[in-house]
Amino acid sequence: MAIEFAQSPLLTFVVGLALVVLLLVVLDLPAFVGLAIAAFAVGLVNAAFVPDFALADAATRTASAFGDGMAGIGIPILMAAIIGKSMLESGSAQRIVRSFQSLVGRENSDIALWGSSTVLAIPVFFDSVFYLMAPLARSMRARMGDNYALYLVVVGAGAATAHVFVPPTPGPLAVASEIGADIGTTMLIGVTVAVPSATMGGLVYGRWINRRIDIPLRDAMGTTTEELQERAQRDVSSLPSFLEATAPIVIAVALVGSLTVVNALEGVTPAVEQVRPFVAFIGDKNVALTVAALAAAYTYYRWSDLSRSDWEDELTEALKSGGNIAAITSMGGAFGALLAASGIGSYLANGLEGFGIPLLVTAWLIAAIVRIAQGSATAAMLTAAGIMAPLTGQLPVHTAYLVMVIGAGGNICSWYNDSGFWLVKEIGGLTQAETLKTWTALTTIISVTGLVVVLVVSSVLPLA
Repeated sequence: MAIEFAQSPLLTFVVGLALVVLLLVVLDLPAFVGLAIAAFAVGLVNAAFVPDFALADAATRTASAFGDGMAGIGIPILMAAIIGKSMLESGSAQRIVRSFQSLVGRENSDIALWGSSTVLAIPVFFDSVFYLMAPLARSMRARMGDNYALYLVVVGAGAATAHVFVPPTPGPLAVASEIGADIGTTMLIGVTVAVPSATMGGLVYGRWINRRIDIPLRDAMGTTTEELQERAQRDVSSLPSFLEATAPIVIAVALVGSLTVVNALEGVTPAVEQVRPFVAFIGDKNVALTVAALAAAYTYYRWSDLSRSDWEDELTEALKSGGNIAAITSMGGAFGALLAASGIGSYLANGLEGFGIPLLVTAWLIAAIVRIAQGSATAAMLTAAGIMAPLTGQLPVHTAYLVMVIGAGGNICSWYNDSGFWLVKEIGGLTQAETLKTWTALTTIISVTGLVVVLVVSSVLPLA
């Protein structure tokens, strides 16, 4: 039995997981460095037990997989960084928040926060959305006198669901690229899964937990309630129009969606084939997000007091942040690819099939196990994607559904080893117990709800 285990892909999986936990959680190395070391180590184990896997392949396959990852998500993530920075600094994000609140009314402030964070999290990274929305949740708590747990949960729900389900956020974008899912279809299915998941986790659970715990408003991050109220109540004349504020989101979705529409109309009319080359260019995610980034950056320049050189410096800082995320994301994909080279995907899938577990649930379980073990949702998603990519041919449904269950699994149980847990705690001014009751429970509910929604929708509309 011991010899069988030592020669099975499960040994590679265990070694890889143990190394990631040791390097990223215990030793707290930079994510890119820890993932690179883990990928090389998994390659060495493969060289010892996997036929036709040479010792040198431990290095070359890691580098190749990293390069393939950067080719797929490098430009989109860098452009998303510019979009996020520009929307936050120009006041576009604030305009979107105000518009939602005006639409639903002051008494439905939780719905306003929920809708705002969901929309903003599509082009803006999760941490940026929470930095923006948490102060608004705190100022609402100061004005209303209660409901702080509800406000924080709905903010987290909107941001977290888009973070794992809806491209062009880095996680689902990278997973879609890894397994070859059409980006337009993935966006549509992502919204279909994200809305009920965010509703169940944010509004339903948020209102339930809010009736059971009363979280006081505390000073956090060196800011006072008065300062946050002033920021949230800036004069509307100092903000871009709603049309200009939402332009980057609309442009990105419209351009990427145009390619999906043309593909769906293939063979219907000769006119479709005439425009296909042009649409294939503008609908490519790299081009679409570049155009959206230009629109966002222009709005930022128009509505700021920055000089041209200072504006360029701010965009450069955004690119630095985006480059780090792209590097970590791509190396996470490389780590997953080296695990996949061991045959772990087929091994786990065959083992789970013996228990009657279908492929989509298998993918969810793998992502969930990795997420709980090492903390990062993105790394868990990319690891699962790398393992499951060779098995996409066995799927009876569209590969976009595989992206969704991987995202759902990667979102489960954010706790002490996840940087997002501490971000929510510190920015929100919560205790550890309060964070576990709100944020950790929320991410788990989103994960399970997302899985259930995918299983139901894919059985009705397999799209295969």
